[in-house]
Amino acid sequence: MSNVVIIGATSAVAQEVAKLHAAERDTLILIGRNATRLEDIQNDLMVRGAADVSILVYDLLEDDKHDELCEQIFEHMIKPDYVYMAHGVLPDQNTCGGNYVAAKAAFNANCLSHISLLIRISTRLKALQAGTLAVISSVAGDRGRKSNYIYGSAKAMLSAYLQGLRNELFAYGVHVLDVKPGFIDTPMTADIEKKGALWATPQKVAEDIITAARKKKNTLYTPWFWFLIMTIIKNIPESIFKRLNL
Repeated sequence: MSNVVIIGATSAVAQEVAKLHAAERDTLILIGRNATRLEDIQNDLMVRGAADVSILVYDLLEDDKHDELCEQIFEHMIKPDYVYMAHGVLPDQNTCGGNYVAAKAAFNANCLSHISLLIRISTRLKALQAGTLAVISSVAGDRGRKSNYIYGSAKAMLSAYLQGLRNELFAYGVHVLDVKPGFIDTPMTADIEKKGALWATPQKVAEDIITAARKKKNTLYTPWFWFLIMTIIKNIPESIFKRLNL
Protein backbone atom coordinates (compact mmCIF):
# COMPACT_ATOMS: atom_id res chain seq x y z
CA MET A 1 0.00 0.00 0.00
CA SER A 2 1.15 3.52 -0.82
CA ASN A 3 0.87 6.92 0.86
CA VAL A 4 -0.62 9.44 -1.56
CA VAL A 5 -1.07 13.22 -1.46
CA ILE A 6 -3.36 14.85 -4.03
CA ILE A 7 -3.23 18.64 -4.33
CA GLY A 8 -6.17 20.09 -6.21
CA ALA A 9 -8.15 16.99 -5.33
CA THR A 10 -11.53 18.19 -6.63
CA SER A 11 -10.36 18.39 -10.26
CA ALA A 12 -11.78 15.72 -12.56
CA VAL A 13 -8.43 14.07 -13.28
CA ALA A 14 -7.38 14.18 -9.62
CA GLN A 15 -10.59 12.43 -8.59
CA GLU A 16 -9.92 9.62 -11.04
CA VAL A 17 -6.34 9.29 -9.79
CA ALA A 18 -7.70 9.06 -6.26
CA LYS A 19 -10.19 6.34 -7.23
CA LEU A 20 -7.42 4.20 -8.72
CA HIS A 21 -5.34 4.54 -5.57
CA ALA A 22 -8.35 3.78 -3.37
CA ALA A 23 -8.84 0.52 -5.26
CA GLU A 24 -5.27 -0.39 -4.23
CA ARG A 25 -6.21 0.24 -0.58
CA ASP A 26 -3.81 3.17 -0.34
CA THR A 27 -3.83 5.97 2.24
CA LEU A 28 -4.69 9.39 0.82
CA ILE A 29 -4.62 13.07 1.75
CA LEU A 30 -6.90 15.27 -0.34
CA ILE A 31 -6.22 19.01 -0.55
CA GLY A 32 -8.48 21.70 -1.99
CA ARG A 33 -10.56 24.71 -1.04
CA ASN A 34 -14.10 23.27 -1.26
CA ALA A 35 -14.72 21.43 2.01
CA THR A 36 -18.08 19.99 0.95
CA ARG A 37 -16.70 18.52 -2.28
CA LEU A 38 -13.68 17.12 -0.47
CA GLU A 39 -15.91 15.41 2.08
CA ASP A 40 -18.02 13.87 -0.68
CA ILE A 41 -14.89 12.58 -2.41
CA GLN A 42 -13.50 11.33 0.90
CA ASN A 43 -16.65 9.28 1.58
CA ASP A 44 -16.65 7.86 -1.94
CA LEU A 45 -12.99 6.80 -1.70
CA MET A 46 -13.56 5.02 1.61
CA VAL A 47 -16.37 3.03 0.01
CA ARG A 48 -14.04 2.19 -2.86
CA GLY A 49 -11.54 0.61 -0.48
CA ALA A 50 -9.05 3.26 0.57
CA ALA A 51 -7.22 2.42 3.80
CA ASP A 52 -7.71 5.97 5.06
CA VAL A 53 -8.58 9.36 3.57
CA SER A 54 -7.81 12.72 5.22
CA ILE A 55 -8.76 16.14 3.90
CA LEU A 56 -7.01 19.51 4.24
CA VAL A 57 -9.00 22.59 3.24
CA TYR A 58 -6.79 25.31 1.75
CA ASP A 59 -7.02 27.84 -1.04
CA LEU A 60 -3.94 26.84 -3.02
CA LEU A 61 -3.56 30.31 -4.49
CA GLU A 62 -2.84 31.79 -1.06
CA ASP A 63 0.90 31.20 -0.99
CA ASP A 64 1.23 32.78 2.46
CA LYS A 65 -0.51 29.63 3.75
CA HIS A 66 1.82 27.17 1.97
CA ASP A 67 4.23 26.75 4.89
CA GLU A 68 1.30 25.85 7.13
CA LEU A 69 -0.12 23.49 4.50
CA CYS A 70 3.21 21.73 4.11
CA GLU A 71 3.45 21.24 7.86
CA GLN A 72 -0.05 19.76 7.87
CA ILE A 73 0.77 17.35 5.02
CA PHE A 74 3.84 15.93 6.71
CA GLU A 75 2.16 15.76 10.11
CA HIS A 76 -0.56 13.57 8.60
CA MET A 77 1.81 11.57 6.39
CA ILE A 78 5.46 11.37 7.39
CA LYS A 79 6.66 9.73 4.16
CA PRO A 80 4.48 10.18 1.06
CA ASP A 81 5.16 7.85 -1.84
CA TYR A 82 3.31 9.94 -4.42
CA VAL A 83 2.44 13.62 -4.47
CA TYR A 84 0.13 14.66 -7.31
CA MET A 85 -0.45 18.31 -8.18
CA ALA A 86 -3.56 18.92 -10.27
CA HIS A 87 -4.90 22.41 -9.62
CA GLY A 88 -5.20 25.16 -12.22
CA VAL A 89 -7.59 27.15 -14.40
CA LEU A 90 -8.10 27.69 -18.13
CA PRO A 91 -8.13 31.49 -18.51
CA ASP A 92 -9.70 33.49 -21.31
CA GLN A 93 -6.89 34.52 -23.66
CA ASN A 94 -8.65 37.68 -24.85
CA THR A 95 -9.05 38.90 -21.29
CA CYS A 96 -5.53 37.99 -20.17
CA GLY A 97 -3.89 39.21 -23.34
CA GLY A 98 -5.01 42.77 -22.68
CA ASN A 99 -5.04 42.88 -18.89
CA TYR A 100 -1.91 42.42 -16.78
CA VAL A 101 -3.85 41.76 -13.58
CA ALA A 102 -5.75 38.93 -15.25
CA ALA A 103 -2.55 37.58 -16.82
CA LYS A 104 -0.79 37.63 -13.44
CA ALA A 105 -3.70 35.75 -11.84
CA ALA A 106 -3.50 33.13 -14.61
CA PHE A 107 0.23 32.68 -14.00
CA ASN A 108 -0.37 32.35 -10.26
CA ALA A 109 -3.05 29.69 -10.73
CA ASN A 110 -1.19 27.68 -13.37
CA CYS A 111 2.45 28.01 -12.39
CA LEU A 112 3.57 30.21 -9.50
CA SER A 113 1.36 28.53 -6.88
CA HIS A 114 2.76 25.19 -8.03
CA ILE A 115 6.35 26.37 -7.67
CA SER A 116 5.64 27.77 -4.21
CA LEU A 117 4.32 24.39 -3.07
CA LEU A 118 6.97 22.38 -4.90
CA ILE A 119 9.80 24.29 -3.23
CA ARG A 120 8.43 23.37 0.18
CA ILE A 121 7.41 19.80 -0.57
CA SER A 122 10.53 18.89 -2.55
CA THR A 123 12.70 20.08 0.35
CA ARG A 124 10.96 17.56 2.61
CA LEU A 125 11.19 14.73 0.08
CA LYS A 126 14.84 15.54 -0.53
CA ALA A 127 15.53 15.05 3.17
CA LEU A 128 13.59 11.76 3.10
CA GLN A 129 15.42 10.71 -0.08
CA ALA A 130 12.25 9.17 -1.46
CA GLY A 131 9.00 9.93 -3.23
CA THR A 132 7.54 10.88 -6.60
CA LEU A 133 6.18 14.29 -7.58
CA ALA A 134 3.69 14.14 -10.48
CA VAL A 135 2.63 17.58 -11.69
CA ILE A 136 0.06 18.32 -14.38
CA SER A 137 1.34 20.84 -16.91
CA SER A 138 0.01 20.92 -20.49
CA VAL A 139 0.94 20.41 -24.14
CA ALA A 140 0.05 24.10 -24.46
CA GLY A 141 3.45 24.88 -22.97
CA ASP A 142 5.34 23.32 -25.86
CA ARG A 143 4.81 26.28 -28.20
CA GLY A 144 3.13 29.64 -27.82
CA ARG A 145 -0.05 29.96 -29.91
CA LYS A 146 -2.22 33.04 -30.22
CA SER A 147 -5.30 31.16 -28.99
CA ASN A 148 -3.85 30.48 -25.50
CA TYR A 149 -0.34 31.85 -25.09
CA ILE A 150 -0.93 33.20 -21.57
CA TYR A 151 -1.95 29.75 -20.34
CA GLY A 152 0.70 28.12 -22.52
CA SER A 153 3.53 30.34 -21.30
CA ALA A 154 2.59 29.62 -17.67
CA LYS A 155 2.75 25.90 -18.41
CA ALA A 156 6.02 26.31 -20.31
CA MET A 157 7.52 27.96 -17.23
CA LEU A 158 6.19 25.16 -15.03
CA SER A 159 7.63 22.45 -17.28
CA ALA A 160 11.04 24.17 -17.35
CA TYR A 161 10.96 24.36 -13.56
CA LEU A 162 10.07 20.66 -13.30
CA GLN A 163 12.93 19.76 -15.61
CA GLY A 164 15.42 21.55 -13.39
CA LEU A 165 13.87 20.16 -10.22
CA ARG A 166 14.10 16.63 -11.64
CA ASN A 167 17.77 17.20 -12.38
CA GLU A 168 18.38 18.42 -8.83
CA LEU A 169 16.41 15.72 -7.00
CA PHE A 170 17.60 12.71 -8.99
CA ALA A 171 20.70 12.28 -6.82
CA TYR A 172 18.44 12.18 -3.74
CA GLY A 173 16.16 9.41 -4.96
CA VAL A 174 13.18 11.71 -5.60
CA HIS A 175 11.49 11.47 -8.98
CA VAL A 176 9.69 14.27 -10.85
CA LEU A 177 7.08 13.56 -13.52
CA ASP A 178 5.90 16.31 -15.88
CA VAL A 179 2.41 15.42 -17.13
CA LYS A 180 1.40 17.04 -20.43
CA PRO A 181 -2.23 16.28 -21.29
CA GLY A 182 -3.94 17.40 -24.44
CA PHE A 183 -7.68 18.06 -24.55
CA ILE A 184 -9.57 16.51 -21.62
CA ASP A 185 -13.36 16.42 -21.31
CA THR A 186 -13.72 18.05 -17.88
CA PRO A 187 -15.69 20.91 -16.30
CA MET A 188 -12.68 23.17 -16.96
CA THR A 189 -13.23 22.74 -20.71
CA ALA A 190 -17.03 22.91 -20.53
CA ASP A 191 -17.18 25.96 -22.79
CA ILE A 192 -15.15 24.34 -25.59
CA GLU A 193 -16.86 22.32 -28.30
CA LYS A 194 -15.68 18.73 -27.99
CA LYS A 195 -15.33 16.84 -31.25
CA GLY A 196 -13.04 14.15 -32.58
CA ALA A 197 -10.52 11.65 -31.30
CA LEU A 198 -8.21 14.26 -29.76
CA TRP A 199 -10.40 14.50 -26.66
CA ALA A 200 -9.59 12.16 -23.76
CA THR A 201 -11.55 11.21 -20.65
CA PRO A 202 -10.28 12.02 -17.15
CA GLN A 203 -10.22 8.26 -16.50
CA LYS A 204 -7.81 7.62 -19.37
CA VAL A 205 -5.52 10.46 -18.35
CA ALA A 206 -5.51 9.26 -14.71
CA GLU A 207 -4.55 5.74 -15.77
CA ASP A 208 -1.69 7.10 -17.84
CA ILE A 209 -0.46 9.30 -14.99
CA ILE A 210 -0.33 6.48 -12.46
CA THR A 211 1.40 4.14 -14.91
CA ALA A 212 4.00 6.81 -15.74
CA ALA A 213 4.57 7.64 -12.06
CA ARG A 214 5.16 3.99 -11.21
CA LYS A 215 7.54 3.57 -14.15
CA LYS A 216 9.33 6.79 -13.15
CA LYS A 217 8.93 8.40 -16.56
CA ASN A 218 10.24 11.93 -16.88
CA THR A 219 7.58 13.38 -19.18
CA LEU A 220 4.16 12.01 -20.06
CA TYR A 221 2.15 13.09 -23.08
CA THR A 222 -1.39 11.83 -22.59
CA PRO A 223 -2.91 10.39 -24.66
CA TRP A 224 0.34 9.23 -26.29
CA PHE A 225 -0.36 10.74 -29.72
CA TRP A 226 0.11 14.26 -28.35
CA PHE A 227 3.85 13.63 -28.42
CA LEU A 228 3.66 13.24 -32.20
CA ILE A 229 1.33 16.22 -32.61
CA MET A 230 3.51 18.54 -30.54
CA THR A 231 6.70 17.34 -32.22
CA ILE A 232 5.23 18.45 -35.54
CA ILE A 233 3.97 21.76 -34.13
CA LYS A 234 7.31 22.55 -32.47
CA ASN A 235 9.17 21.99 -35.73
CA ILE A 236 7.09 24.25 -37.96
CA PRO A 237 9.34 27.15 -38.98
CA GLU A 238 8.38 30.43 -37.32
CA SER A 239 8.06 32.13 -40.71
CA ILE A 240 5.18 29.74 -41.44
CA PHE A 241 3.88 29.27 -37.90
CA LYS A 242 3.11 32.94 -37.33
CA ARG A 243 0.71 32.84 -40.30
CA LEU A 244 -1.29 29.90 -38.91
CA ASN A 245 -4.58 30.24 -37.05
CA LEU A 246 -3.75 28.05 -34.04
